[in-house]
Formats: sequence, C-alpha cells, structure tokens
Amino acid sequence: MKKLLIVAAILTLSACSKINLENYEKIEIGMNKTDVEAILGAADKCVEKTLHTNCTWGGGDKKIEITLVSDRVSLYSKTGLEK
Repeated sequence: MKKLLIVAAILTLSACSKINLENYEKIEIGMNKTDVEAILGAADKCVEKTLHTNCTWGGGDKKIEITLVSDRVSLYSKTGLEK
C-alpha cells in the first residue's frame, strides 16, 4: 500500500510540472528574470558568462532554455514540449 501511495504522489507531482508548452508560450523577449520565475519557478541550472546568463528549466528530453542579458530574456528555446 505504501509503494502505491509513493507512485501516486510522484505521478501527481510530475503532472504538475511548470515545464510545459502553455507556460513556454507566456515567455517574451524583454521579460525580466523575476517574471520568468513566476511562470516557471526557479531555474534548475544557470551558467553566468561574460555578458549573459544561460538558464535551464527542466532537463533531459523536456526543457526550456533562456538566455538573459542584464536579467532580461534575450533568447529562449524549448525541447520536447510539442503539442
């Protein structure tokens, strides 16, 4: 019984992921990082470069990647979020 509850909890949490096409379509060029985090939650990984920061939400075959310049979206892409 305990294993069944754990599996049900994991499936429920994965179904509630913010990494989906609907949220991806809310992202816009020029949006600030705080607004992006309100939509997607905290980034799973951010790498700071000299003039920009690359952040990734999700991973593996389902992710959203955003390039930020001065904490504003300058470029974004998706993987595995097709309809």
